[in-house]
Amino acid sequence: MTARNELRLLPWSGSEGKPCYLSTDDWGGFMARLADGIEADQLDSGANLLEEASETLDDGDADPQEVQLLAQELTGALRDVLRVATSRGHRLAANEPHST
Repeated sequence: MTARNELRLLPWSGSEGKPCYLSTDDWGGFMARLADGIEADQLDSGANLLEEASETLDDGDADPQEVQLLAQELTGALRDVLRVATSRGHRLAANEPHST
């Protein structure tokens, strides 16, 4: 069993939007690989949305409803990317040697 500070925040939420964590010593196991894949997809999606947003905002004739939908999609992508960053930051901190 891993220590509390070594729990991995997973890239999805549980019931009622609560965070899900992975507790394992096997960081190459099925669930860890699944989380890695989902994180990669989320980061790719965020990058694609950022490109789309740049193009849409450069278009002076963009439809306000299109811009609103894009803002909603960007909000979701930003939430996902922040979760990935938080998870990876916690894992980096857990792997840093402790100073004496």
